Amino acid sequence: MKSIEMKCAIRPALGKKESKKERKENLIPCVLYGGEEIVHFSTHENQFLPLVYSHEVCTVILKMNGSSYNAILKDIQFHPVTDKILHADFLHIHENKKVNIAVPVHAHGFAEGVRQGGKLYLEHRLLKVHALLKNLPDHIDIDVTELLVGQAIRIGDIHVKDVEFIEPKNVVVASVKITRASKETEEPEAAKAAETPAPATEETPSKEKK
Repeated sequence: MKSIEMKCAIRPALGKKESKKERKENLIPCVLYGGEEIVHFSTHENQFLPLVYSHEVCTVILKMNGSSYNAILKDIQFHPVTDKILHADFLHIHENKKVNIAVPVHAHGFAEGVRQGGKLYLEHRLLKVHALLKNLPDHIDIDVTELLVGQAIRIGDIHVKDVEFIEPKNVVVASVKITRASKETEEPEAAKAAETPAPATEETPSKEKK
């Protein structure tokens, strides 16, 4: 999985007053959990651009005070009016310990059911996986080419080496369903066919009895 670096600094002081002061300087108060001790640090809001405002999911390398920490973003708080970032929580991840993370789903191929008038629905754009850091995929690929109308791809149909899916196997990831327009077109045609009388057949006249 792709990683991005964030330049950070240990916070010299904690508290609401200090946090407010940092935000005025466009610094975001953050916390790193999962290590031997909790680390309080801050980083410039621009450091979040490739992490938050992107369709990709990435791990993070936090660089601070001469040390590096592999981490993932666990929680982020935004201002309700301005949408500016107020606070972020990170989880320290280790190379020999598996981690839970949501990975984007990429569907490729042109579904056969779409050719038949159906519509492809991607029910889950992210799937939660459990894996070691080195085995985390950038995305989950699914091939929808052979999907017919009424068929679906479930988690149990997807296999990625050394990766475990957290959701149940029967969870639908992608499906092809008939569209309302197609259904409305088919119903009058079916009704018309049912109302059309069967063609009359000639009866063979019976022989007169002598």
